[in-house]
Amino acid sequence: MTATDSMTSATPSTRFPRISRAKKNVIVGWNRVGEQMRFYFTTLGAIPDVLMNYRSELLRLIAQMGMGTGALATIGGTIVIIGFMTTMTGAIVATQGYNEFQSVAIEALTGFASAFFIPRLIIPGTAQVTLTATIGAGATAQMGAMRINEEIDALEVIGIRSVSYLAAARVLAGTIVTVPLYAAALMAGFAAARFGTTTVYGQPPGVYDHYFNTFLNPIDLAWSFVETITEIIVVMLVCTYYGFTASGGPAGVGEAVGRAVRASMVVGAVVLMAVTLAIYGNNANFHLAS
Repeated sequence: MTATDSMTSATPSTRFPRISRAKKNVIVGWNRVGEQMRFYFTTLGAIPDVLMNYRSELLRLIAQMGMGTGALATIGGTIVIIGFMTTMTGAIVATQGYNEFQSVAIEALTGFASAFFIPRLIIPGTAQVTLTATIGAGATAQMGAMRINEEIDALEVIGIRSVSYLAAARVLAGTIVTVPLYAAALMAGFAAARFGTTTVYGQPPGVYDHYFNTFLNPIDLAWSFVETITEIIVVMLVCTYYGFTASGGPAGVGEAVGRAVRASMVVGAVVLMAVTLAIYGNNANFHLAS
């Protein structure tokens, strides 16, 4: 057989190795996306099963996510962490808002900045990042440890539906816990912005309250809550998937947590942008009037 015949009889993967690898990577990635979507829809569909059959586990997860366990419980767990984070972001609104408005002699509008930016963007974004690093990462680590210790397989053997008991229960618990956490975060952000503006920078409280109350729209608070709930559902779905499919021993659990946090941050930012554009893209619901 000549060299020309050998080249003619060679497979495409042999003749074009880079194209073959790229094609294989695309197929593997597409299959991974399909696997994730199937897990997400299965988890969401299993939520009624959790409410009917695994209520005790749901209550345990709510207490654990809200107040923490062990040493974390001594400081109040997630609610203290998210309160601290939103207090800092509220203080940044006061600092940046007052100084930027003062540069054009309209520092009285700092109350407007607090009422406009905190519920629309700051609280949903801060809550997403904080809950990803606490509740989401914790769920991934717990489920990953159960996977490598074959505890998930043991649950299946004794007749417990693992997706419902582990994944769907955590998604539902995270969503329920977000309700009081959102309220605490919103109050902490507003209080920090008001304290920084009136106490630190010395703006009269009546001026701040006037512009704050003028521009604070209750509809924005409702949409802000919807944004936060949507983001935590997405975060919990992503984190439970990576924990449920972890492999490779303890190192694999750490890798799964890292992948889950990274994916949740990216997806959360995309969801925040998409939901914000869907709500305010056509009608910003904003009128600059005193």
